[in-house]
Formats: sequence, structure tokens, C-alpha cells
Amino acid sequence: MKDLFGKAILDFQTNNTPENLITETSISEEDEMSISYLFRNFEAMPLIEQKALELAKGKTLDVGCGAGSHSLYLQNKRNLDVTAIDISKNAIEACQLRGLAHTKVTNILDLDSDEKFDTILLLMNGTGIFGTLKETAKYLQKLKSLLLPNGQILIDSSDIIYMFDQDEDGAHEIPANGYYGELVFSLSYKGEKEDSFSWLYLDYNTLQNAAFANGLGCELILEGEHYDYLARLTL
Repeated sequence: MKDLFGKAILDFQTNNTPENLITETSISEEDEMSISYLFRNFEAMPLIEQKALELAKGKTLDVGCGAGSHSLYLQNKRNLDVTAIDISKNAIEACQLRGLAHTKVTNILDLDSDEKFDTILLLMNGTGIFGTLKETAKYLQKLKSLLLPNGQILIDSSDIIYMFDQDEDGAHEIPANGYYGELVFSLSYKGEKEDSFSWLYLDYNTLQNAAFANGLGCELILEGEHYDYLARLTL
């Protein structure tokens, strides 16, 4: 893994001539993403993220923390004990430079289940790290094992059905094999291309069904302006 995403974050943090990331998916054209967006403050965050940060309580784990903006808010403004994790070494280095006290380079699946949390955050399409619908149960079981009694998982995603064409009857023309929210992503940065990876968008009903099947409660907390939502999973 070339860790281009993390490299872009670290370049921005250290002012090392950062450029925009180029993203492309199996169902969409190339798109440019400004890295500065990952460094936004609370006021610049979407309502769904603001709500999640307001609901966070107790010992908190920020999964796939990226540039660490959510964790910084919880640490500095809410005085919460927050641990930020990401598989990107570069991203975690940027988080440390930004002043995050507790960080770790790790995949959520490799985190020691002896560590328990009151709140687990998975934001900016938190279901993405599940990769595919088939893998979702494995991740939910892991997250469940990390929860303290009365703990909560705050996770967001989008129903991307709107990205598919409709026929004359209004039915969406989605792929016959597999779930329509399973995408393949690829990234480019400074002319270098990352290996493509699986990324999962889950509609709310599918997430709720998966949560129930894995012994978790699931409630819809907030719906965004563009088919996105925030959900809370509980023991």
C-alpha cells in the first residue's frame, strides 16, 4: 500500500506542496478532492458529523480518523479521552503533529478487544471500511466486542441508489450480482496511483438488518441533505 491518502494529509500538515487528491469509483468519473476539507473545524463540518460529535461520550475511539479533525474537537473542546486510529502511518503522524494525545496505526480488526470504549466513531462514510456486504458482520462483531456496557457506535453512510439510472417504470438499474453499495475506489496523488480498494456504502435498512443479525440495536439519529444518515448502534 502506497498510502497516498496519508501522504496527502501529511503534505498538507507540513506544508509540503500539497495537491488535490484524484478519486475515481467503479460507477463515477474522476473527481478532485481538496485535502484542506479533512482539516475543517467543527463549524465547517456537515450536520451529521456535528451531531455525532455532540453525542460522543466517555472513552471514545475514532476509527479511520484521517487527519484527526473529529478527535481534535472531542479532545480539545469536549475534554473527552479519545483514541484515534487509522491504517495510514502518514495520517497518524499528521494527527500527532496536530496535537492528538492518543493515536495508533492499526486496522480496527487488529485492535485488542481488552480495550473497551463508551463511544466508537466511524464517520465520513464509516461503513466504507467494511469493504463489502459479506465482510460487514465481521466488522460489526469486532466493534461490538470493543463496547463498554451502555456503549454506542456512531456511524454514517449514504444510500447511493440515486447514482444509478432509472428505467421507464422508475426502477433503478442496479447490478444483478452483489449489492449496489459495493464500490471499487482508486486514488491518485501527485501523479502516482494507489492500488484500488473495496469501499461500502450501506443504505439504512441494510445497516439495520446487519446490526440486528449481529445482536446490536440500531436507530436512525439524523438524515442529511443528500441520502446520507447517522445511525447509533448499541448493545
